[in-house]
Amino acid sequence: MIRVVICDDHPIFREGLKKTLSVHPDIRVVGEAGTAAELLERLADTPCDVLVLDISLPDRNGLEVLGELRASGGPPKPGGPPLKAGAAAAPVPAVVVLSMHSEQQYAVRAIRAGASAYIEKASVPLELVNALRKAASGGLYVSPGQAEQLALEVRDGAAMPAHGDLSERELQVLRLLGEGQAIKQIAHRMSLSPSTIATYRARVLLKLKLKTTAELIHYALDQGLVE
Repeated sequence: MIRVVICDDHPIFREGLKKTLSVHPDIRVVGEAGTAAELLERLADTPCDVLVLDISLPDRNGLEVLGELRASGGPPKPGGPPLKAGAAAAPVPAVVVLSMHSEQQYAVRAIRAGASAYIEKASVPLELVNALRKAASGGLYVSPGQAEQLALEVRDGAAMPAHGDLSERELQVLRLLGEGQAIKQIAHRMSLSPSTIATYRARVLLKLKLKTTAELIHYALDQGLVE
């Protein structure tokens, strides 16, 4: 039996996903969460084999959460301090990232962060089921397109876009700027100070070799980074 926890901020989508998976006798959804904070609480007291994780969560970036889980070795206990790298914790489940973003934008980044698979929400349900089974067995599920991206990156970095060197928080700031959000709005969304967001913005400008917020917005739209 493959025990699955779903983390997505849309309740209707979670319900649909649970119904889709319920027809497969070897898969059972044992928990769900709508935010990163809820997810950490759920993982601390709900053993599971695979986590289905969205990227766009209300309080955190899903890939940032994935990276922290991998670095810490597991979720912190409810109400306790954040785990440090190497600290004892519940086993970290395999992670299948399920997102509305195209695989060309995030698949390689997700796999590099430790995901066992990256599946687009527009994909057929059977692809997700196959990814869950592969992830539960300790394997890596990649589509032909993702395999080509990974091969190109290994060979000569040809598949790496300019924003490929951004950290997860820098990428999130870029995406939110692309949506037209102001510094104060982004700060509230990410629970950070406006000055910190301004610093991230400056780093993104430097890394992308751009000069203005307008150019950042144009870049985000051109690269399909805006939902």
